[in-house]
Amino acid sequence: MAYWLMKSEPDAWSWDQQVGKGAKGEAWSGVRNHSAKLNLMKMKKGDRAFFYHSNIGKEIVGIVEVVREHYPDPTAKPGDPWVVVDVAAREALPKPVTLDSIKAEPKLKDMALIRFSRLSVQPVTADEWKLVCRMGGLK
Repeated sequence: MAYWLMKSEPDAWSWDQQVGKGAKGEAWSGVRNHSAKLNLMKMKKGDRAFFYHSNIGKEIVGIVEVVREHYPDPTAKPGDPWVVVDVAAREALPKPVTLDSIKAEPKLKDMALIRFSRLSVQPVTADEWKLVCRMGGLK
């Protein structure tokens, strides 16, 4: 299993909206960055991702699971190369993990969230995943 982080502005698509989609999940649409697109294309069914509220809140609030691998983004113009994956909410973090707390943790200094702050879909290492989960109150 691989781990990821997916950013969404909560006023555009929030954790609560994701949860509302249930086990079927929802397409993660609207990605218009080639590096982020390549990350979507690497995702496999069963992979887990942190759901990160960007701009407002700047915090990891939950965990989603990839329930369908990449396919053409239905919100893209015909012929454009953009893709989506379907993700379903799996678990809310008991305590949201803020960007400030991630920056304050020396063991997370190389996390993509800090190094590539504008990338909307990014990889997370297994060690980073475990530490952030602990910081958020998960075992």
